[in-house]
Amino acid sequence: MADRGGTGSGGGGGQGALETAKKSRKPKYSRFSQQELPACKPILTPGWVITTFISIGVVFIPIGLASLFASQRVTEIVYQYDSDCIPPEFSDDSVEFIKSDKTNKTCTRTITVPKQMKSPIYVYYQLNNFYQNHRRYVKSRDDKQLWRKEDETSSQECKPEDFTANGQPIVPCGLIAWSLFNDTYKFRVNDKVLEVNKKNIAWSSDRDHKFGSDVYPKNFQSGTLIGGGKLNSSIPLNQQEDLIVWMRPAALPTFRKLYGKIETDLEANDKINIVIENNYNTYSFGGKKKLVLSTTSWMGGKNDFLGLAYLTVGGLCLFLAISFILVYVLKPRPLGDPSYLSWNRNAAGILN
Repeated sequence: MADRGGTGSGGGGGQGALETAKKSRKPKYSRFSQQELPACKPILTPGWVITTFISIGVVFIPIGLASLFASQRVTEIVYQYDSDCIPPEFSDDSVEFIKSDKTNKTCTRTITVPKQMKSPIYVYYQLNNFYQNHRRYVKSRDDKQLWRKEDETSSQECKPEDFTANGQPIVPCGLIAWSLFNDTYKFRVNDKVLEVNKKNIAWSSDRDHKFGSDVYPKNFQSGTLIGGGKLNSSIPLNQQEDLIVWMRPAALPTFRKLYGKIETDLEANDKINIVIENNYNTYSFGGKKKLVLSTTSWMGGKNDFLGLAYLTVGGLCLFLAISFILVYVLKPRPLGDPSYLSWNRNAAGILN
């Protein structure tokens, strides 16, 4: 009987221990959760620190010099025309001038090429104080409508540019398309017309995967309030590259967008005669418009910041390396024994 009782007691204790184990919140042991995986734990001795700073300086400074040299080779012409193309009689009311259908918005200006510009020469328009990154503006489009003819009925996001007054869908809908940039530029040098190639100025991924070949503009800019440029209703959206470029919103309020490419070399001191159609209304919100002609290098357009940033970081690292060398030589300090570091000590020894 005693044995039975003992057995019963032992069985009950085992069952209780099992239930306790089941209720325990102790996580399952693993080397990952206990941070026992192999890891690189370098000891930052003066030698390692000085070597690291010198290595960074030796690598960064040549990259910075190469980037800065490439940027300096880029020839860029920037001409702000928003105020120059306003007639004197409208100097106090530029908004009235730009909104009126009776004013002549053609503006002719001449600029001089500072040095030789090898083709292709990229033509950009630059807008300042235009917030394409505004949340409501970015959402005001319908990607399904742009891609498929069957989805021409726009979504709620396109309001108020979703339907016409008589209930017909607008294609493309939304504020982004409605505010399409519509200034135009024509160039002449020595009485010779410079053709502007507007093919392949948009991202190929946008042309091939976001704008449909069977989707055509419909009821676009047909209301009383015109926001920007018009579209040719006989050309599908995937071939209207000005629209495709415009509908990729910019992240900053000052941005450039590609207008086209001039595939003719320009020589130093050439006089470029530019005929500008000043149609786009930036005057209502205090924006600025600029025309940019630029060549490119292996690193893209003109960008001195990248080269200066590399030079600054590389120079700072070399300065710190020299400073540490002087401190280490003039006022050396004894180093601690790395064997006392926790990851170098025997686990058994720690427990003892």
